[in-house]
Amino acid sequence: MKGKWAKGIPPRFFSWIIKDQLAVSERPGGYARNHRKVRRQEEILWLRGEGFTRVVSLLPSSHNLHAYDELEMRWSHVPFGPQDDAALVLPDLYRQVRAWLAGGERVLIHQEELNDRLMGVVAGYLRWSGMVPSSPQTIAVVERILHRQMGPAGRELVAVAPELPGHSAEPLGS
Repeated sequence: MKGKWAKGIPPRFFSWIIKDQLAVSERPGGYARNHRKVRRQEEILWLRGEGFTRVVSLLPSSHNLHAYDELEMRWSHVPFGPQDDAALVLPDLYRQVRAWLAGGERVLIHQEELNDRLMGVVAGYLRWSGMVPSSPQTIAVVERILHRQMGPAGRELVAVAPELPGHSAEPLGS
């Protein structure tokens, strides 16, 4: 590849949640019927070029995982489908994210699309980790970052975050 295509393209709806550390996006390559192999490759190349060290897929299926291997991108698969219990999935995910970030990794988390559930997962992480001291503040911060309103599914995940094992009661820097 030559020129600008060698650098790839950012995934759709890419946004930093924690600048230069934690980001979210739609699934690299696109959502469902819009998914394209070439676009997926370009987006993974962009992620590598931007210094991402890990892609975390929350898809219930193993879609895309082979593509990360082919393009030598480290990945983790934490299935979190619509019927999965947040109290069973999120504590482990949040502990892993905390460890990856503490280890200097640059992490992208995605689901099929950037929706309320993904917004709630990352907002829940900010609340769970103590980076933001209250649920209403956390929701406002993530809505501002992502330029969209969080619905009930996401708000519910933020509400349960302080009840999950490993929650940091004190905001960072206290």
